[in-house]
Amino acid sequence: MGTCCSHDSMYGGSVAIDMYENEYEDSEGNDITYRDGGARVRLRGFSRNVSMYSQQGKKGINQDAMTVWEDFSGEKGMIFCGVFDGHGPLGHKVSRHVRDHLPSKLSEAIRMSQLKGCKYIDSDDDDTEKSDDHDYNNNRCNISLASWECNFVKSFKELDEELSQDSSIESFCSGSTAVNVVKQGDNLMIANLGDSRAVLCTRGDQDQLVPVQLTVDLKPDIPSEAERIENCKGRIFAAAEEPDVYRIWMPDEDCPGLAMARAFGDFCLKDYGLISSPDVFYRKLTDKDEFVVLATDGVWDVLTNSEVIRIVASATKQSMAAKMLVKRAVRAWRCKYPESCVDDCAVICLFLKTRPDLNNSTSNVNPENAQQAEPVASHGCKPMKNEASESLNGKPTVVAKEEWNALDGLSRANSVLKLPRIFSKRKTSRCLEGVEVH
Repeated sequence: MGTCCSHDSMYGGSVAIDMYENEYEDSEGNDITYRDGGARVRLRGFSRNVSMYSQQGKKGINQDAMTVWEDFSGEKGMIFCGVFDGHGPLGHKVSRHVRDHLPSKLSEAIRMSQLKGCKYIDSDDDDTEKSDDHDYNNNRCNISLASWECNFVKSFKELDEELSQDSSIESFCSGSTAVNVVKQGDNLMIANLGDSRAVLCTRGDQDQLVPVQLTVDLKPDIPSEAERIENCKGRIFAAAEEPDVYRIWMPDEDCPGLAMARAFGDFCLKDYGLISSPDVFYRKLTDKDEFVVLATDGVWDVLTNSEVIRIVASATKQSMAAKMLVKRAVRAWRCKYPESCVDDCAVICLFLKTRPDLNNSTSNVNPENAQQAEPVASHGCKPMKNEASESLNGKPTVVAKEEWNALDGLSRANSVLKLPRIFSKRKTSRCLEGVEVH
Protein backbone atom coordinates (compact mmCIF):
# COMPACT_ATOMS: atom_id res chain seq x y z
CA MET A 1 0.00 0.00 0.00
CA GLY A 2 3.00 2.24 0.40
CA THR A 3 3.81 4.96 2.90
CA CYS A 4 1.31 7.56 4.01
CA CYS A 5 0.95 10.48 1.66
CA SER A 6 2.10 13.89 2.79
CA HIS A 7 -0.24 16.30 4.50
CA ASP A 8 0.06 18.77 1.62
CA SER A 9 -0.85 16.33 -1.11
CA MET A 10 -3.69 14.68 0.75
CA TYR A 11 -5.26 17.53 2.68
CA GLY A 12 -4.19 20.70 0.87
CA GLY A 13 -6.23 23.02 -1.30
CA SER A 14 -5.57 20.89 -4.36
CA VAL A 15 -5.40 17.12 -4.54
CA ALA A 16 -2.45 15.54 -6.27
CA ILE A 17 -3.10 12.63 -8.59
CA ASP A 18 -2.85 9.53 -6.42
CA MET A 19 0.47 7.83 -7.02
CA TYR A 20 -1.16 4.58 -5.96
CA GLU A 21 -4.15 4.80 -8.27
CA ASN A 22 -2.85 2.06 -10.56
CA GLU A 23 -2.90 -0.19 -7.53
CA TYR A 24 -6.67 0.14 -7.43
CA GLU A 25 -7.11 -1.25 -10.92
CA ASP A 26 -7.96 -4.90 -10.65
CA SER A 27 -10.31 -7.50 -12.02
CA GLU A 28 -12.93 -7.01 -9.34
CA GLY A 29 -16.22 -8.58 -10.34
CA ASN A 30 -19.11 -6.50 -11.51
CA ASP A 31 -21.86 -9.06 -11.04
CA ILE A 32 -25.46 -8.06 -11.70
CA THR A 33 -28.64 -9.80 -10.61
CA TYR A 34 -32.21 -8.80 -11.41
CA ARG A 35 -34.92 -8.28 -8.81
CA ASP A 36 -38.32 -6.65 -8.41
CA GLY A 37 -39.58 -4.98 -11.58
CA GLY A 38 -36.38 -5.80 -13.46
CA ALA A 39 -34.14 -3.71 -11.19
CA ARG A 40 -30.42 -4.32 -11.73
CA VAL A 41 -28.81 -5.16 -8.40
CA ARG A 42 -25.11 -4.78 -7.61
CA LEU A 43 -23.26 -5.72 -4.45
CA ARG A 44 -19.88 -4.54 -5.72
CA GLY A 45 -18.17 -3.00 -8.72
CA PHE A 46 -19.36 -0.01 -10.70
CA SER A 47 -21.69 1.22 -13.39
CA ARG A 48 -22.01 4.43 -15.40
CA ASN A 49 -23.01 6.52 -12.39
CA VAL A 50 -21.96 4.38 -9.43
CA SER A 51 -18.70 3.29 -7.85
CA MET A 52 -18.74 0.96 -4.83
CA TYR A 53 -16.09 -0.77 -2.75
CA SER A 54 -15.72 -2.45 0.65
CA GLN A 55 -12.68 -3.69 2.53
CA GLN A 56 -12.43 -5.80 5.66
CA GLY A 57 -10.67 -4.20 8.61
CA LYS A 58 -8.60 -5.83 11.34
CA LYS A 59 -11.43 -6.72 13.72
CA GLY A 60 -12.47 -10.01 12.13
CA ILE A 61 -15.30 -10.65 9.68
CA ASN A 62 -16.23 -7.72 7.43
CA GLN A 63 -19.51 -6.53 8.95
CA ASP A 64 -20.13 -3.83 6.34
CA ALA A 65 -22.54 -4.45 3.47
CA MET A 66 -23.81 -2.37 0.56
CA THR A 67 -26.06 -2.56 -2.46
CA VAL A 68 -27.17 -0.52 -5.47
CA TRP A 69 -30.48 -1.07 -7.30
CA GLU A 70 -30.72 0.60 -10.72
CA ASP A 71 -34.16 1.09 -12.29
CA PHE A 72 -35.39 0.72 -8.74
CA SER A 73 -39.02 -0.33 -8.30
CA GLY A 74 -39.18 -0.90 -12.05
CA GLU A 75 -38.82 2.80 -12.87
CA LYS A 76 -36.19 3.61 -15.48
CA GLY A 77 -33.48 5.88 -14.12
CA MET A 78 -34.48 5.63 -10.46
CA ILE A 79 -31.65 4.36 -8.27
CA PHE A 80 -31.40 3.07 -4.71
CA CYS A 81 -28.08 3.06 -2.84
CA GLY A 82 -27.61 1.58 0.62
CA VAL A 83 -24.69 1.12 3.00
CA PHE A 84 -25.04 -0.97 6.16
CA ASP A 85 -22.61 -1.34 9.09
CA GLY A 86 -23.11 -4.35 11.34
CA HIS A 87 -22.01 -4.56 14.97
CA GLY A 88 -22.03 -7.17 17.70
CA PRO A 89 -21.10 -10.85 17.45
CA LEU A 90 -23.32 -11.50 14.43
CA GLY A 91 -23.51 -8.01 13.00
CA HIS A 92 -22.33 -9.26 9.62
CA LYS A 93 -25.45 -11.42 9.33
CA VAL A 94 -27.72 -8.56 10.34
CA SER A 95 -26.18 -6.09 7.87
CA ARG A 96 -26.40 -8.59 5.02
CA HIS A 97 -29.98 -9.45 5.90
CA VAL A 98 -30.91 -5.76 5.83
CA ARG A 99 -29.02 -5.31 2.55
CA ASP A 100 -30.90 -8.20 0.94
CA HIS A 101 -34.41 -7.37 2.18
CA LEU A 102 -34.79 -3.62 2.78
CA PRO A 103 -34.70 -2.52 -0.89
CA SER A 104 -37.40 -4.99 -1.93
CA LYS A 105 -39.61 -3.93 0.99
CA LEU A 106 -39.22 -0.28 0.05
CA SER A 107 -39.81 -1.10 -3.62
CA GLU A 108 -43.09 -2.84 -2.77
CA ALA A 109 -44.20 0.04 -0.55
CA ILE A 110 -43.47 2.52 -3.35
CA ARG A 111 -45.34 0.38 -5.86
CA MET A 112 -48.41 0.27 -3.63
CA SER A 113 -48.30 4.04 -3.15
CA GLN A 114 -48.06 4.52 -6.91
CA LEU A 115 -51.01 2.21 -7.51
CA LYS A 116 -53.09 4.15 -5.01
CA GLY A 117 -52.10 7.38 -6.73
CA CYS A 118 -53.10 6.04 -10.14
CA LYS A 119 -56.46 4.83 -8.84
CA TYR A 120 -57.10 8.29 -7.42
CA ILE A 121 -56.21 9.92 -10.75
CA ASP A 122 -58.38 7.48 -12.71
CA SER A 123 -61.37 7.96 -10.40
CA ASP A 124 -61.29 11.70 -11.08
CA ASP A 125 -61.03 11.26 -14.86
CA ASP A 126 -64.43 11.65 -16.58
CA ASP A 127 -63.08 10.44 -19.91
CA THR A 128 -63.01 6.64 -19.61
CA GLU A 129 -61.12 6.11 -22.85
CA LYS A 130 -58.52 8.67 -21.85
CA SER A 131 -58.19 6.93 -18.53
CA ASP A 132 -57.72 3.58 -20.26
CA ASP A 133 -54.95 5.06 -22.40
CA HIS A 134 -53.36 6.64 -19.37
CA ASP A 135 -49.60 6.06 -19.35
CA TYR A 136 -48.88 4.55 -15.96
CA ASN A 137 -45.16 5.24 -16.27
CA ASN A 138 -45.85 8.97 -16.40
CA ASN A 139 -47.69 8.83 -13.07
CA ARG A 140 -45.49 6.54 -11.03
CA CYS A 141 -43.56 9.67 -9.94
CA ASN A 142 -46.66 11.25 -8.45
CA ILE A 143 -46.43 9.92 -4.90
CA SER A 144 -46.07 12.73 -2.38
CA LEU A 145 -43.04 13.49 -0.29
CA ALA A 146 -45.06 12.52 2.78
CA SER A 147 -45.67 9.13 1.15
CA TRP A 148 -41.94 8.69 0.64
CA GLU A 149 -41.36 9.24 4.34
CA CYS A 150 -44.14 6.84 5.29
CA ASN A 151 -42.76 4.21 2.91
CA PHE A 152 -39.28 4.45 4.42
CA VAL A 153 -40.55 4.30 8.00
CA LYS A 154 -42.93 1.43 7.23
CA SER A 155 -40.23 -0.60 5.47
CA PHE A 156 -37.71 -0.12 8.28
CA LYS A 157 -40.27 -1.03 10.94
CA GLU A 158 -41.49 -4.16 9.17
CA LEU A 159 -37.97 -5.38 8.51
CA ASP A 160 -36.95 -4.88 12.13
CA GLU A 161 -40.04 -6.75 13.34
CA GLU A 162 -39.29 -9.63 10.99
CA LEU A 163 -35.69 -9.65 12.15
CA SER A 164 -36.84 -10.05 15.75
CA GLN A 165 -38.78 -13.18 14.76
CA ASP A 166 -36.05 -14.72 12.60
CA SER A 167 -34.51 -17.57 14.58
CA SER A 168 -31.76 -18.01 11.98
CA ILE A 169 -30.20 -14.65 12.91
CA GLU A 170 -29.34 -13.91 16.53
CA SER A 171 -29.95 -10.18 16.71
CA PHE A 172 -30.54 -9.78 20.44
CA CYS A 173 -27.10 -8.19 20.87
CA SER A 174 -26.20 -7.66 17.21
CA GLY A 175 -27.46 -5.01 14.83
CA SER A 176 -26.77 -2.75 11.88
CA THR A 177 -26.90 0.83 10.74
CA ALA A 178 -28.44 1.83 7.40
CA VAL A 179 -27.95 4.92 5.27
CA ASN A 180 -29.92 4.94 2.02
CA VAL A 181 -30.60 7.36 -0.79
CA VAL A 182 -33.09 7.10 -3.62
CA LYS A 183 -32.53 9.33 -6.64
CA GLN A 184 -35.58 9.90 -8.82
CA GLY A 185 -34.88 12.49 -11.48
CA ASP A 186 -33.70 15.60 -9.64
CA ASN A 187 -35.24 14.44 -6.35
CA LEU A 188 -33.04 12.89 -3.67
CA MET A 189 -34.63 11.05 -0.76
CA ILE A 190 -32.38 10.16 2.18
CA ALA A 191 -33.10 7.76 5.07
CA ASN A 192 -30.64 7.27 7.91
CA LEU A 193 -30.47 4.89 10.86
CA GLY A 194 -27.38 4.93 13.07
CA ASP A 195 -23.98 6.50 12.48
CA SER A 196 -23.15 5.79 8.85
CA ARG A 197 -23.25 8.97 6.77
CA ALA A 198 -24.22 10.51 3.43
CA VAL A 199 -22.46 13.62 2.11
CA LEU A 200 -23.26 15.59 -1.03
CA CYS A 201 -20.56 17.37 -3.02
CA THR A 202 -21.87 20.56 -4.58
CA ARG A 203 -20.46 23.75 -6.13
CA GLY A 204 -20.15 27.00 -4.22
CA ASP A 205 -20.55 30.54 -5.49
CA GLN A 206 -16.99 30.55 -6.82
CA ASP A 207 -17.31 27.10 -8.39
CA GLN A 208 -15.40 25.48 -5.52
CA LEU A 209 -16.40 22.03 -4.30
CA VAL A 210 -18.30 22.14 -1.01
CA PRO A 211 -19.49 19.21 1.14
CA VAL A 212 -23.05 19.18 2.45
CA GLN A 213 -23.71 16.55 5.10
CA LEU A 214 -27.13 15.05 4.37
CA THR A 215 -27.44 12.98 7.55
CA VAL A 216 -26.68 13.24 11.24
CA ASP A 217 -24.65 10.57 13.01
CA LEU A 218 -27.39 9.48 15.40
CA LYS A 219 -25.42 9.22 18.63
CA PRO A 220 -26.98 8.78 22.10
CA ASP A 221 -25.91 12.23 23.36
CA ILE A 222 -27.92 14.18 20.79
CA PRO A 223 -30.54 15.89 23.02
CA SER A 224 -33.62 14.53 21.23
CA GLU A 225 -32.19 11.01 21.20
CA ALA A 226 -31.09 11.22 24.84
CA GLU A 227 -34.53 12.40 25.95
CA ARG A 228 -36.23 9.42 24.31
CA ILE A 229 -33.73 6.92 25.72
CA GLU A 230 -33.92 8.29 29.25
CA ASN A 231 -37.73 8.34 29.12
CA CYS A 232 -37.54 4.62 28.35
CA LYS A 233 -35.25 4.01 31.36
CA GLY A 234 -32.15 3.47 29.26
CA ARG A 235 -28.93 4.97 30.57
CA ILE A 236 -26.43 7.12 28.68
CA PHE A 237 -22.89 7.70 29.85
CA ALA A 238 -19.31 7.55 28.66
CA ALA A 239 -16.92 5.09 30.27
CA ALA A 240 -13.88 6.51 32.03
CA GLU A 241 -11.52 5.07 29.41
CA GLU A 242 -13.60 6.66 26.60
CA PRO A 243 -14.75 10.05 27.93
CA ASP A 244 -15.88 11.27 24.51
CA VAL A 245 -17.90 8.19 23.50
CA TYR A 246 -21.44 8.17 24.88
CA ARG A 247 -23.25 4.85 24.87
CA ILE A 248 -26.63 3.31 25.68
CA TRP A 249 -26.71 0.92 28.63
CA MET A 250 -29.44 -1.28 30.08
CA PRO A 251 -31.12 0.03 33.28
CA ASP A 252 -29.60 -2.49 35.69
CA GLU A 253 -26.51 -3.74 33.92
CA ASP A 254 -23.49 -2.00 32.40
CA CYS A 255 -24.02 -3.48 28.96
CA PRO A 256 -24.14 -3.53 25.99
CA GLY A 257 -22.82 0.02 25.67
CA LEU A 258 -24.11 0.72 22.16
CA ALA A 259 -22.54 3.81 20.59
CA MET A 260 -25.58 4.80 18.51
CA ALA A 261 -29.19 5.75 19.24
CA ARG A 262 -30.93 3.96 16.35
CA ALA A 263 -30.28 0.62 14.68
CA PHE A 264 -31.77 -2.53 13.24
CA GLY A 265 -31.61 -5.41 15.71
CA ASP A 266 -30.03 -4.93 19.17
CA PHE A 267 -33.29 -6.10 20.73
CA CYS A 268 -31.74 -6.10 24.21
CA LEU A 269 -32.12 -2.31 24.03
CA LYS A 270 -35.38 -1.90 22.11
CA ASP A 271 -37.36 -1.52 25.37
CA TYR A 272 -34.94 1.13 26.57
CA GLY A 273 -35.07 3.79 23.86
CA LEU A 274 -33.23 2.29 20.89
CA ILE A 275 -35.47 2.56 17.82
CA SER A 276 -35.40 1.46 14.18
CA SER A 277 -37.27 4.47 12.77
CA PRO A 278 -35.07 6.37 10.31
CA ASP A 279 -34.53 10.07 9.89
CA VAL A 280 -35.87 10.87 6.42
CA PHE A 281 -35.01 13.94 4.36
CA TYR A 282 -35.50 15.30 0.87
CA ARG A 283 -33.24 17.43 -1.31
CA LYS A 284 -33.96 18.98 -4.68
CA LEU A 285 -30.86 18.46 -6.80
CA THR A 286 -29.47 21.29 -8.91
CA ASP A 287 -26.90 21.65 -11.67
CA LYS A 288 -24.33 22.54 -9.02
CA ASP A 289 -24.52 19.13 -7.34
CA GLU A 290 -21.75 16.72 -8.36
CA PHE A 291 -21.96 13.46 -6.40
CA VAL A 292 -23.12 11.79 -3.17
CA VAL A 293 -20.87 9.66 -0.97
CA LEU A 294 -22.39 7.04 1.35
CA ALA A 295 -19.95 5.39 3.74
CA THR A 296 -19.69 3.55 7.03
CA ASP A 297 -17.94 5.08 10.01
CA GLY A 298 -14.69 3.34 9.13
CA VAL A 299 -14.27 6.16 6.61
CA TRP A 300 -15.71 9.08 8.58
CA ASP A 301 -13.73 8.25 11.72
CA VAL A 302 -10.48 9.19 9.97
CA LEU A 303 -11.46 11.54 7.13
CA THR A 304 -13.48 14.74 7.25
CA ASN A 305 -16.29 15.52 4.83
CA SER A 306 -14.01 17.94 3.01
CA GLU A 307 -11.24 15.38 2.68
CA VAL A 308 -13.68 12.78 1.37
CA ILE A 309 -15.03 14.93 -1.43
CA ARG A 310 -11.53 16.01 -2.42
CA ILE A 311 -10.39 12.40 -2.67
CA VAL A 312 -13.42 11.37 -4.73
CA ALA A 313 -13.07 14.44 -6.97
CA SER A 314 -9.41 13.61 -7.57
CA ALA A 315 -10.16 10.17 -9.03
CA THR A 316 -9.31 10.20 -12.73
CA LYS A 317 -11.89 7.47 -13.29
CA GLN A 318 -15.29 7.57 -11.64
CA SER A 319 -15.35 3.78 -11.54
CA MET A 320 -12.35 3.73 -9.18
CA ALA A 321 -13.47 6.52 -6.85
CA ALA A 322 -14.92 4.32 -4.09
CA LYS A 323 -11.91 2.03 -3.98
CA MET A 324 -9.56 5.00 -3.96
CA LEU A 325 -11.45 6.50 -1.00
CA VAL A 326 -11.35 3.24 0.97
CA LYS A 327 -7.62 2.84 0.37
CA ARG A 328 -7.02 6.42 1.53
CA ALA A 329 -9.12 5.77 4.65
CA VAL A 330 -7.09 2.66 5.47
CA ARG A 331 -3.86 4.62 5.09
CA ALA A 332 -5.27 7.35 7.32
CA TRP A 333 -6.09 4.78 10.01
CA ARG A 334 -2.51 3.52 9.95
CA CYS A 335 -1.04 7.02 10.01
CA LYS A 336 -3.31 8.62 12.62
CA TYR A 337 -4.00 5.67 14.91
CA PRO A 338 -1.22 3.10 14.46
CA GLU A 339 -2.19 1.39 17.73
CA SER A 340 -5.86 0.98 16.75
CA CYS A 341 -7.41 -1.77 14.67
CA VAL A 342 -8.43 -0.55 11.21
CA ASP A 343 -12.22 -0.63 10.93
CA ASP A 344 -14.22 -2.15 8.08
CA CYS A 345 -14.90 0.38 5.31
CA ALA A 346 -17.69 0.47 2.73
CA VAL A 347 -18.29 3.27 0.22
CA ILE A 348 -20.79 4.03 -2.53
CA CYS A 349 -20.20 7.06 -4.77
CA LEU A 350 -23.30 8.11 -6.71
CA PHE A 351 -22.30 10.50 -9.48
CA LEU A 352 -24.97 12.96 -10.54
CA LYS A 353 -23.10 13.88 -13.73
CA THR A 354 -21.14 11.71 -16.11
CA ARG A 355 -17.80 13.14 -17.16
CA PRO A 356 -14.84 11.38 -18.78
CA ASP A 357 -12.21 13.20 -16.73
CA LEU A 358 -12.51 14.63 -13.23
CA ASN A 359 -9.09 16.28 -13.17
CA ASN A 360 -10.54 19.74 -13.70
CA SER A 361 -12.59 19.40 -10.52
CA THR A 362 -9.75 18.71 -8.15
CA SER A 363 -8.12 22.13 -8.13
CA ASN A 364 -11.27 23.99 -7.08
CA VAL A 365 -11.77 22.52 -3.63
CA ASN A 366 -11.81 25.34 -1.10
CA PRO A 367 -11.16 23.95 2.40
CA GLU A 368 -12.27 27.16 4.11
CA ASN A 369 -15.64 27.21 2.36
CA ALA A 370 -15.97 23.46 2.71
CA GLN A 371 -15.80 23.69 6.47
CA GLN A 372 -18.71 26.15 6.45
CA ALA A 373 -21.11 23.67 4.87
CA GLU A 374 -23.67 22.74 7.51
CA PRO A 375 -24.96 19.19 7.90
CA VAL A 376 -28.65 18.41 7.85
CA ALA A 377 -29.51 17.59 11.44
CA SER A 378 -32.01 15.28 13.05
CA HIS A 379 -35.57 16.41 13.72
CA GLY A 380 -34.78 17.17 17.36
CA CYS A 381 -31.77 19.45 16.90
CA LYS A 382 -32.25 23.18 17.16
CA PRO A 383 -33.45 24.59 13.82
CA MET A 384 -31.75 26.99 11.49
CA LYS A 385 -33.42 27.35 8.09
CA ASN A 386 -31.75 25.67 5.11
CA GLU A 387 -33.06 26.82 1.74
CA ALA A 388 -31.64 23.89 -0.23
CA SER A 389 -33.40 21.03 1.52
CA GLU A 390 -36.68 20.16 3.12
CA SER A 391 -37.86 17.25 5.17
CA LEU A 392 -40.45 14.89 3.79
CA ASN A 393 -43.14 16.20 6.09
CA GLY A 394 -43.04 19.43 4.09
CA LYS A 395 -41.10 21.44 6.67
CA PRO A 396 -37.63 22.83 6.10
CA THR A 397 -34.82 20.58 7.21
CA VAL A 398 -32.72 21.91 10.04
CA VAL A 399 -29.05 22.23 10.73
CA ALA A 400 -27.26 21.95 14.04
CA LYS A 401 -26.33 25.19 15.80
CA GLU A 402 -24.17 23.33 18.30
CA GLU A 403 -21.24 21.17 17.31
CA TRP A 404 -22.72 17.95 18.66
CA ASN A 405 -20.36 15.04 19.19
CA ALA A 406 -22.57 13.14 16.74
CA LEU A 407 -21.24 15.25 13.91
CA ASP A 408 -17.58 14.96 14.80
CA GLY A 409 -16.98 11.48 13.43
CA LEU A 410 -13.86 11.08 15.55
CA SER A 411 -14.71 8.07 17.71
CA ARG A 412 -12.43 5.11 17.18
CA ALA A 413 -14.35 2.93 19.63
CA ASN A 414 -16.19 -0.31 19.03
CA SER A 415 -19.94 0.04 18.55
CA VAL A 416 -20.66 -2.47 21.34
CA LEU A 417 -18.60 -2.79 24.51
CA LYS A 418 -20.05 -5.66 26.53
CA LEU A 419 -22.68 -8.35 26.01
CA PRO A 420 -25.40 -8.77 28.65
CA ARG A 421 -25.38 -11.92 30.76
CA ILE A 422 -28.65 -13.10 29.25
CA PHE A 423 -26.95 -13.34 25.87
CA SER A 424 -25.04 -16.44 26.95
CA LYS A 425 -28.35 -18.21 27.38
CA ARG A 426 -29.52 -17.24 23.91
CA LYS A 427 -26.50 -18.19 21.86
CA THR A 428 -24.17 -21.17 21.75
CA SER A 429 -20.43 -20.72 21.70
CA ARG A 430 -20.29 -22.61 18.41
CA CYS A 431 -22.10 -19.81 16.59
CA LEU A 432 -19.80 -17.17 18.05
CA GLU A 433 -16.53 -18.96 17.40
CA GLY A 434 -14.04 -16.72 15.64
CA VAL A 435 -16.31 -13.66 15.74
CA GLU A 436 -15.20 -10.53 17.56
CA VAL A 437 -17.50 -7.92 19.01
CA HIS A 438 -17.31 -4.74 16.87
